[in-house]
Amino acid sequence: MVYPFDRAQALEQRDRDQAIAHQLAKSRSTGPSLSECLDCGGDIPKARQAFGGIERCVGCQTIFEKGTTR
Repeated sequence: MVYPFDRAQALEQRDRDQAIAHQLAKSRSTGPSLSECLDCGGDIPKARQAFGGIERCVGCQTIFEKGTTR
C-alpha cells in the first residue's frame, strides 16, 4: 500500500533532483572574476573568485537570482 506522505515525499525529491540537474547543466560564465561586488561594492573572497566569472558577493548573487531588488 502506498501512503500519501510517501508519494508526496517521492515527488518532492524528484522535483528537487530535476532542479539541481538543471542548474548543473547550465553553462557557467568564465573569465576573470571581479574583486569587488558589482552591486554593493563589497569584497568578493578569493575562494569565490577562484571559480571564474564571479561578479557578485554571495548575498547580492542570491538576491539577483531571486529576481528581487535590495
